Amino acid sequence: MSKTAPVDPNPISADSLAIHRQMQNAAKRNRAFTYVVAILIALWIIIPIFFIFSMAFTTPEAVRAYPKSVLPFIPFSFETMRFFLNSEGIIPGLINSIIVAVITLVLSTLIAAPAGYAISRYFFKGRDFFRLSILAVRAFPIVVLSIPLAVLFINVGIFDSIYSLALMHTALALPTTVLVIGSVFASIPYELEEAAQVFGCTPLQAFRHVVLPLVLPGIAASAVFTFVLSWNEVFAASILTIQNRTLPAQVLVALSQSSEAYQFAGGFFMLIPALIFMWFIRRYLFNMWGQVSK
Repeated sequence: MSKTAPVDPNPISADSLAIHRQMQNAAKRNRAFTYVVAILIALWIIIPIFFIFSMAFTTPEAVRAYPKSVLPFIPFSFETMRFFLNSEGIIPGLINSIIVAVITLVLSTLIAAPAGYAISRYFFKGRDFFRLSILAVRAFPIVVLSIPLAVLFINVGIFDSIYSLALMHTALALPTTVLVIGSVFASIPYELEEAAQVFGCTPLQAFRHVVLPLVLPGIAASAVFTFVLSWNEVFAASILTIQNRTLPAQVLVALSQSSEAYQFAGGFFMLIPALIFMWFIRRYLFNMWGQVSK
């Protein structure tokens, strides 16, 4: 008696294999398209930045030359940077920008940290509306805030002061800072604080020894973001200051009458804080996206 071959209970037909191959090919094409788009976007951002860097670190003659050299940083020189730093108002503007940004950073963090903790931990009537109202402040154009504040500062006698400008920047930065720090606190389970209190900690001790170490990276990221926001702000600084201008306001005033070397060096100085911010903040951003930065 002859034996028959066993029958496969789940036979894979040729059509199923063909469909599977088509799905794999489609997934590969989609992945390749995603990579191409990502590379194009990265080049769109990196090429102008690299061009600004190369022009900032060469001679003014090379900046004015046309056509440009194919090789960047040829000839390499700090002459353009020295020309920019020796221009009128640049060093005082740089010092004013740093002072204003540091004051804005400190005030925003001190105000936003307890506000963010309260929003994330306590439930009260109108909580969602309060969050929305905080964010709605950013919907107003800067001119709506800066013009009335300029009149107020003139009447009070603090117009054209870096300290009054720091107050303005704090008002601009607070909505974003409060919501960012609030989201950082919300990501920490409240059960950790409760567990610390069960083991004998007071609420303040539980916050200091358990919650604060976990949220410090997020608070630091928010603080650096506030610094960059204040550093790059130019409209309010141009309206609220005349003699004590910040660096962006000073560059904006001189931009129409400046040379190409001045413009490229000024663009380089404006980019430095943002690049430093992205470098230090990348680990926190990757963690928020569920990735681990090595």
